[in-house]
Amino acid sequence: MCVALSGQTLSAQEKLPLKQVAEIPLSGRPTRLDYQSFDPKNNRLYIAHLGDDVVTVYDTKAQKVVGDIKDVKHVHGVLVVPELNRLYASATGSNELAVIDSGTLQIVARIPTGDYPDGIGYASKENKIYVSNKLGKSETVIDAQTNKVTATIPLGGPVGNTQYDIVSGHIFAAVHKLNEIAEIDPATDKVVGRYPLSGCKDSHGLLIDSKNRLAFAACESSASLAVFDLAKKKQIATETVGDDPDVLAFDENLGRLYVSAESGILTIFDEKNGALKKIASGFFAKNAHTVAVDSVTHQVFFPLENVGEKPVLRIVVPTSRQ
Repeated sequence: MCVALSGQTLSAQEKLPLKQVAEIPLSGRPTRLDYQSFDPKNNRLYIAHLGDDVVTVYDTKAQKVVGDIKDVKHVHGVLVVPELNRLYASATGSNELAVIDSGTLQIVARIPTGDYPDGIGYASKENKIYVSNKLGKSETVIDAQTNKVTATIPLGGPVGNTQYDIVSGHIFAAVHKLNEIAEIDPATDKVVGRYPLSGCKDSHGLLIDSKNRLAFAACESSASLAVFDLAKKKQIATETVGDDPDVLAFDENLGRLYVSAESGILTIFDEKNGALKKIASGFFAKNAHTVAVDSVTHQVFFPLENVGEKPVLRIVVPTSRQ
């Protein structure tokens, strides 16, 4: 079932190069939603419904919710790893990582982490899971085969999102307060680099475009986006975005980057020749701070906590493809 947009919201969205294709009711209460993870192999989108302690599973092909994974307290981060048939979810309310069978949607393990687990990365070569602990100022390292903690890596500041670079085989993490990106070698679980981000205050959101050797860090307190060259190991640009930027999503086939913000402002960039070109920035919806994308269909997903007193998943597609 789809829900029509209100006139006020439609007017705001029309200023962006996006067209709504669906609005799907989500289960639960109109409470905060957080990270998403898309599985292109099985056409499933996993959505952290933080306020309801639930991970919602949406089938993008059938266009319907197919399940809710309950009892993941204050779930923040979610990461699906199709080759392992596993979904990982960080439960901030209980300081643990939930390991979920993505076929049965059953929790198969709960692993202790540091204080306030948030982002999750998977180092495929070493078969390790990395969980960023915001208040613990560290990364928890977990063996994906045994579901055992193998190391805790101190990073010296609150840690935001964690991402894996398939080219270098390294893990990268955004570190608040220190305003930097930290690089970890999974072979040794040692920090092998720290890179300061100029013009970036409180780096939190992080996304890596391994193919084009770029990383993007969302800077919460400076309404900016730091662009980092992974090959040269240096920052190459700073872009302005909406206030309090949070989650980023990248359409690999279009070369399009979406930067969502707590302020509801969505900023859209095209990546060309190793640089970003801003194509639009404007209000999308209240609390539209989390975004995900399907690079095949180009659908962009925005879970919204309160539309008509209910949570919904708003789905849009780009109207311009420069």
